[in-house]
Amino acid sequence: MKHALLAFDSWLDHSFWRLGPTASRKWDSVCAAFDGFRARGWRRVAAELFGETLTLGVAGSVLVLALAVPAFRETGPDWLTRADLSVTFLDRHGVEIGKRGVMQNDGIPLKDYPDHLIKAALATEDRRFYQHFGIDVAGTLRAIVTNAKANGVRQGGSSITQQLAKNIFLTNERSIERKIREAFLALWLEHHLTKDEILKLYLDRAYMGGGAFGVDAAAHFYFAKSARDVTLAESAMLAGLFKAPSKYAPHNNLAAARARADQVLTNLVDSGFMTEGQVQAARFNPATPTPVAQISSPDYYLDWAYGEVRGRAAEGAFGGQRVLVVRTAIDPALQRHAEGAIEQMLRQYGDQYDVDQAAAVIMEPGGAVRAMVGGRDYGQSQFNRAVDALRQPGSSFKTYVYAASFASGKYTPDSVIVDGPFCVGNWCPRNYGRRFAGKVQLTTAYAKSINTVPVRLAASIGQRPIIDLAHRMGIRSKLVPGRAFALGVEEVSVLDHTSAYATIANAGRKATPYAAIEVADSKGDVIWRHDRNVKPPEQVLGPYVVADMAKIMLAVTEQGTGGRARLDGYQVCGKTGTSQSYRDAWFVGFTGSFVGGVWFGNDDFTTTREMTGGSLPAMTWKEIMTFAHQGLAPRPIPGLPRPGGGDVAAAAAPTDDGGTGVFQSRNLTDGGARVLGAIVSDVAAAAAPGRASLNASSGSVAAR
Repeated sequence: MKHALLAFDSWLDHSFWRLGPTASRKWDSVCAAFDGFRARGWRRVAAELFGETLTLGVAGSVLVLALAVPAFRETGPDWLTRADLSVTFLDRHGVEIGKRGVMQNDGIPLKDYPDHLIKAALATEDRRFYQHFGIDVAGTLRAIVTNAKANGVRQGGSSITQQLAKNIFLTNERSIERKIREAFLALWLEHHLTKDEILKLYLDRAYMGGGAFGVDAAAHFYFAKSARDVTLAESAMLAGLFKAPSKYAPHNNLAAARARADQVLTNLVDSGFMTEGQVQAARFNPATPTPVAQISSPDYYLDWAYGEVRGRAAEGAFGGQRVLVVRTAIDPALQRHAEGAIEQMLRQYGDQYDVDQAAAVIMEPGGAVRAMVGGRDYGQSQFNRAVDALRQPGSSFKTYVYAASFASGKYTPDSVIVDGPFCVGNWCPRNYGRRFAGKVQLTTAYAKSINTVPVRLAASIGQRPIIDLAHRMGIRSKLVPGRAFALGVEEVSVLDHTSAYATIANAGRKATPYAAIEVADSKGDVIWRHDRNVKPPEQVLGPYVVADMAKIMLAVTEQGTGGRARLDGYQVCGKTGTSQSYRDAWFVGFTGSFVGGVWFGNDDFTTTREMTGGSLPAMTWKEIMTFAHQGLAPRPIPGLPRPGGGDVAAAAAPTDDGGTGVFQSRNLTDGGARVLGAIVSDVAAAAAPGRASLNASSGSVAAR
């Protein structure tokens, strides 16, 4: 071992001794080789400058690419469809009722724009657009020199492609980082799109003031016409908006807008696009904006409908289209009457009951919302109390308790239960009149809104089945079990509560509320229909449960707390509700044609002056529904036989003027009414004696 270690040490010393001279000789060889590249005098100066420039250039390129990476992350596969929605809403008959989102229309091809409009835009924003590669180097240098001489910003150096990149991907932040990203994205756009496609997108996406995006939306907003029809003077005024839309918007400062338009006409001449003679008429007769008449629109309804459309767009229902025309289920006449009825009731009885707010939802049994009132005055408060407010439903929540009890198979409307002193722990529910009725049928207990009975039912079947059923019927808010749970101490919205009741009116099928009937793109092509693209509703309640619930809910208006909601000639099923300390009052009910929910209360949750659901809410419900049913023949309610056993033909019997009840319906267009009237006449003829009757009782449901 000793000899081996000595040998290793000797080898190590020898190796290090030889390494030094060898490395020295190699270094001398390298130095000798590089001596051939040694420069002196001006050559050395040039080499040093080149080396430093190359080093700084590489470092700068790495930095610029690092700054550009976040911008390129925005260029995903859906980059072209990420603009805000532009939605035009129509009523159920196809008449425009309002807009939401950005005012934009990309449905006009570039070739359909007037030539002078395109030239005005190019002359003002980017004269060399068709010559450069996305970045106008000459234009940028010219802008730098001009701004330096003026000691301020007089010209912009961004090309149309760069401005489009900023509009689509970036913000208006003034920073070097944003300009670098803008330049790279401009090159990316030039690589992926043609010049005409870039120009088309720019004309469609540029902000033009007044909430309008794109020249066509601006033309409609300022001149009440399509961009196809604008004059040279109007084109010049529109082109002047690209630079500063707020500053040069004609409805804000007409003098500044006309001065800017005159500069645009000068640009047309300087660029060689037009001659002075061609622009003289536009100079002497500048454009005058035509204010668009403002009409009263159902703003609460439109806000909610816009939220529905945005949700479906996020799910990809419209194939990435961002400019949409939506036909809704709203009935404008019914909407106006509902708004007027609530305002009238508050004016007449507000002081008496010490209440100052209300909300209402009227819908079809299938879920189509025909009217929505989210508050007393949209101008004073845009908060939608029909959709966003959560309030205690009081006794109107008992509907879910009874429905779950019937669904359990333990109870029927004829079941007898004791209304007497009953306690859960140290809490004992009391009735409204502080009295107990003893043994009562469930129909009577529900109609009279006895409190001890639903608490006993909830204790019998459990609260979890009630919560599950309420959610399946349409309640979306959180429901927490508790001692007073069955009496409606949990909170719900008017829209959810009404749609949950509609499940019963819809023969047990869930009635999800909706506004959009069909959606078209900017070209007018229908791209979505509710009846085609939405899954069939879930069957939530069985036929016998629907029949049982219809029976006890009819008793509420016939012999119970909802008598003020009764409609002459129509069966009305419903339930009143009054929350703790009289903070909330409800009536929710339905006929064979409509479902409606009405709530009254105060925004600050202060108590009313002993207002119950059977008073002001029931009265308002009747006022709205009386108007809604004008000219409508009674329709059967699922689970209930039609009074008198009359058939469809009898319900549509001729009136004194020779028409029919259906023919005179204000809920149909004239053409639709004529077609429906002819169909009803044929049905009436087919229902002659000896033929099978079209008795509505066929829709009734037998007991178990």
